[in-house]
Amino acid sequence: MIKPLSAAIGSILLVSLFATSVLAQDAAAPSAGEAPKATKKKSDKPAEPTDLDQVIVTGTRTPKAVDEIPGAITVVNKEEIAHTLLVTEDATAVLARSVPGYAESSQAMSNTGETLRGRIPLRLFDGVPQGSPLREGTRNGTFTDMGIVGRVEVINGPSASEGIGAAGGIINYISKTPTKEGNETTITTRYQTQGKSDSGGWKTGVTFARKQGSYDVLLSGSYIDRGITYDGNGRRIGLNTSGSLADSTSSNLFAKLGYNFGENDDQRIQATFSKFKIQGKGDYVQVLGCRGPTDNPPCDVPRTNTSEKGHIFGSKDAFNDFKQYSLEYTNKNVLGGSLDINVYKADQAMRYLPENTEDKQDPLIAPLNTLYDQSEITAKKRGIRTSWTRPDFLVTGLELHTGVDVARDEAQQRLALTGRLWVPPMIYNSVAPYAQLSYDIGPLTISGGYRRESDRLTVDSYTTTYYRNRVFVQGGKLNYKENLRNIGGIWRIGDEWSVFASYSEGFTLPNIGIPLRNISTPGQSVSRIRDLEPIIYKNNEFGFNWRGDNGAFGATHYISKSPFGSSLAVDPHTTDFILSRAPVRIEGTEVTGEWRFNDAWKVNGIYSHITGRTAFWSADPAGRFGSGSLNKPLGVLDINPDKLAYSVTWNYSSRGDATLGATSLFGRHVSGHDVRAYDGATFSYDERTHGYTLWDLGVNYSLERYGKLSLGVENLLDKQYILSWSQLAGYQNYWAGRGRVTSLTYTITL
Repeated sequence: MIKPLSAAIGSILLVSLFATSVLAQDAAAPSAGEAPKATKKKSDKPAEPTDLDQVIVTGTRTPKAVDEIPGAITVVNKEEIAHTLLVTEDATAVLARSVPGYAESSQAMSNTGETLRGRIPLRLFDGVPQGSPLREGTRNGTFTDMGIVGRVEVINGPSASEGIGAAGGIINYISKTPTKEGNETTITTRYQTQGKSDSGGWKTGVTFARKQGSYDVLLSGSYIDRGITYDGNGRRIGLNTSGSLADSTSSNLFAKLGYNFGENDDQRIQATFSKFKIQGKGDYVQVLGCRGPTDNPPCDVPRTNTSEKGHIFGSKDAFNDFKQYSLEYTNKNVLGGSLDINVYKADQAMRYLPENTEDKQDPLIAPLNTLYDQSEITAKKRGIRTSWTRPDFLVTGLELHTGVDVARDEAQQRLALTGRLWVPPMIYNSVAPYAQLSYDIGPLTISGGYRRESDRLTVDSYTTTYYRNRVFVQGGKLNYKENLRNIGGIWRIGDEWSVFASYSEGFTLPNIGIPLRNISTPGQSVSRIRDLEPIIYKNNEFGFNWRGDNGAFGATHYISKSPFGSSLAVDPHTTDFILSRAPVRIEGTEVTGEWRFNDAWKVNGIYSHITGRTAFWSADPAGRFGSGSLNKPLGVLDINPDKLAYSVTWNYSSRGDATLGATSLFGRHVSGHDVRAYDGATFSYDERTHGYTLWDLGVNYSLERYGKLSLGVENLLDKQYILSWSQLAGYQNYWAGRGRVTSLTYTITL
């Protein structure tokens, strides 16, 4: 404990040495979950202040009021992010607590099972896509230090507005921007523990902001060292095979420089750089547990995976490495509208833990069942995103939003220790012009749009691995051309109520690397593989919202269909994920609400119910039979169980507040069966998961000019539980969730 505390204190003293004054911190920051005020319309007096929590840019790329967007929108503000960071540094935990349709956090380096409305969302960082639709490695949820994120904008449901990949919706993490004139340096130190000597973790972070006249600068750096984790029974948790947050380090560098110029500062150029890396320390190895008498090998008493000190000879540490550059130019006066051009480059590399599995063996390298190897995925993205928005286009109240997106995505997957190719190099080029119209007619806003995807996938020729019979696969090119439409309307009834309805279409690729690496039949050609066809999503949605002076309430219902969709299944031989292509239908209801009793007390809550079905088999390429009926329920790998999250916040004094929150995942039993008439084949699926409720506590106390002290407790009651997606038998995945974690955070602004 001495070493991390010394490092934290040393950082504070070092910066304090050069500080000229200590300023009061967070003096006027609104508390988390504050009831939003009604957004003022264009006709209102210009003197009215803008409620930034009610303005969104994701999908529109120019500021637009939430009550003019026909759909379920969630804006996670900086106060909600800050509260979650008191409890945990997990990058996706804030979504699990704040977004109704977002699944439980995996508590791992990967985001396996973390779907949005039962489908994979498109994650953006300042508008730049993270991850790759060519080879979705479930590692695109942890790509920066959440301490530099100012807000998260979530558009729920399939959408093509930001490009391919938004099957479940769009999640855009937006970095902070300096708002105060002059210099401001914020230092954050944090220590967390589960009471065990090897469970301690610490963080040190420094953020410098400067706003002076026409330019602003934001510089940030942080370092996190994490210990091993324990469950509610005091047992070490096994390392996640897709990468663990436990026993890891994270480093983050971020820089954003902006300059305003031109008449009335109506032009701006902004450059951003981000480098983030999380890496395992390699101090522990996983020891497999047992689910009980039905497991192989069986055991009398179930026991979860655990960890013990050790290292697999020759193995390398798991990591997630992101690097991103972007250059953005905006001009508020181009042909009567606003122009935005964003050029970006983003590289990602990810390595997984060593595995001794059937699909990684090769007798030419080592005797069967003795070879450990590690998967490694690399992805590179380049792109230009442009938009031009013209208000009062042709007639008063009609807004035109148009532009073109150009992108190039490259990805491949290798077995790192032996240098074998697992998924061949793939290149995806996309050109997508789009146009969106929005018309305000008094209290009614009608919008509709069109996006044209003209894309090409190029795959090199390659030879599969030993497990897949070393077959040669002829490379080739595939063209994807899709017309994607959306239409919707929102009616504002008085100052507080609004109702909306919408139809939208989304477009993505089916994790192309999985079907490519699983080919085992000779004579295959990329151009004739049906599983590489795109997935088109069609989403119908309707709902209502109420916003008053003391609270807000809303509900939405949606139906999402994909005629040739995708879902995850577990290979019975390798216990790895395989892709199933068949029709998919998902339906769900979401409810959100918050209420402020007075200046001291407020409560909020969210609820989500999702169901989904697919077919047991897809249509036969030879034409012998069509796809099955929707008789197979989607399980926990795709559809999260019902979720209820709620919290109460107490501002116990002018210098402090406390938030007690809980997240409940409900138990669920889904089953289905079918018989294929063509050959009499029978199919069945049965899955049962058990629910749980976790409580957390966050307490802040202002030391005024000397900073702020915060206490966070995750899993307050130290409950023993199994993560929902880990309750489904898969590859070495029998993990418990974290037990009680206590964190102490000190923040000071100079």
